Amino acid sequence: MFRKYLKVADHCENCGEALHHHEADDAPPYFTIFIVGHLVVPLVLVVERLYRPEIWVHMTIWLPLALVLSLTLLPVTKGAVVAAQWAKRMHGFGLPDP
Repeated sequence: MFRKYLKVADHCENCGEALHHHEADDAPPYFTIFIVGHLVVPLVLVVERLYRPEIWVHMTIWLPLALVLSLTLLPVTKGAVVAAQWAKRMHGFGLPDP
């Protein structure tokens, strides 16, 4: 679906479906932040409650984890948003009007 990290290809290589008219906009970053936040924040709270590490330990663990999770999940969520638009026939994915 992608020709670069987040750049959606104009057409599907397998079936030829036009993908250039998708409108993912801000939804993928929003969903990514939502997912990463719900994964990382509880872990931070549990570690803080159980071990009470220094702040530099938190920074060393959680910042890289959040960054890696965000960069990993962003293309996945963008693909899911484009797929949902295709499934719902939104933003030009539907059949042309007669």
